[in-house]
Amino acid sequence: MSEPRDVVLLGSTGSIGTQAIDVVHANPDRFRVTGLAAGGGNIELLASQAAQLRVSVVSTGDSAQREALEEALIRRAGAGHGIEVLAGPDAAAEIASRPADVVLNGITGAIGLAPTLAALGAGSTLALANKESLIIGGELVTGAAAPGQIVPVDSEHSALAQALRGGTADEVKRLVVTASGGPFRGRTRDELTGVTPEQALKHPTWDMGLMVTTNSATLVNKGLEVIEAHLLFGIPFDRIDVVVHPQSIVHSMVEFVDGSTLAQCSPPDMRLPIALGMAWPHRVPGANPGLDWTTASTWEFFPLDDAAFPGVALARAAGERAGTFPAVYNAANEECVWAFHDRRIGFTQILDVVGDVLADHAEAGELSIEAVLAADSWARSRAKERMAELV
Repeated sequence: MSEPRDVVLLGSTGSIGTQAIDVVHANPDRFRVTGLAAGGGNIELLASQAAQLRVSVVSTGDSAQREALEEALIRRAGAGHGIEVLAGPDAAAEIASRPADVVLNGITGAIGLAPTLAALGAGSTLALANKESLIIGGELVTGAAAPGQIVPVDSEHSALAQALRGGTADEVKRLVVTASGGPFRGRTRDELTGVTPEQALKHPTWDMGLMVTTNSATLVNKGLEVIEAHLLFGIPFDRIDVVVHPQSIVHSMVEFVDGSTLAQCSPPDMRLPIALGMAWPHRVPGANPGLDWTTASTWEFFPLDDAAFPGVALARAAGERAGTFPAVYNAANEECVWAFHDRRIGFTQILDVVGDVLADHAEAGELSIEAVLAADSWARSRAKERMAELV
């Protein structure tokens, strides 16, 4: 038996992070967590994780929470715990730059870009659940990565990576990304105008945070995944399709030039792609229960309704224009999602505003970290201005 892989978990108190810790606890011979980072919204849980996993370093993104974290660590691990504490907006990137076999980036949003680049720069395998960092960073991220250094953790991209093992690159005809359709599948645009934040958070399949769950309701999440698939696998946008599959059993498919389609299927549980991301290219026995083939079931597939859910089409257009357009798409959407949950705009207005901001954006020229961050900041400001105009 080889030594356990040293793993750094970013976003450890969120959905991805807590499930990753479940995988680690179930496989202590395979994984050893050496560092944890979280935003600061749940200091007691972060301290508990750090004490249980006996990490060497832990961080909170909120500088004001440093003292609270240190006190919580003393309560959980004792006065001489020996755990290094970092705090502030750069803390996650600092931990990601430390030596590790794998960095699992489970942070939500554009703030994951710096830790993603830090992990790649350190030479660690990047198990990527923070799709936004790849999407807004684009060629900055792909150019910083060695071949095979980025391993996708999103269930759809993990499925594609698995299915792509079935053929060579020149044998791939198209990628088919599946979508559950969210809580509003089948509704028309008019029927979506009055939906509430509470309804948007009732996802029929997955247990996720506020941003990702809302993005799944608007299908913005699927738009982001189309851009991510293009960047991860180098497939042109016109060869990446989206199909609605409510059962969330088929996580995505690869169609090959001979007419064969390979699908990755499993019960909807993120522990499988998380375990595979940390162990890649090896599988972790028992990571997820298999399907019950003794019970009758029906798997359905429907075309995407772009009129009711324009998020995928907008993302595809932003991805094709590349540069800072994906960053603008992501940032404008994040601001609109928060406004929707504050009841300042309606559900359908989220993508109305995102489309307006994209139309107003002028490419800044050569892509750089500074250009990405400037586009992100501009898009947030423009989205707020546009939303104010709607009142």
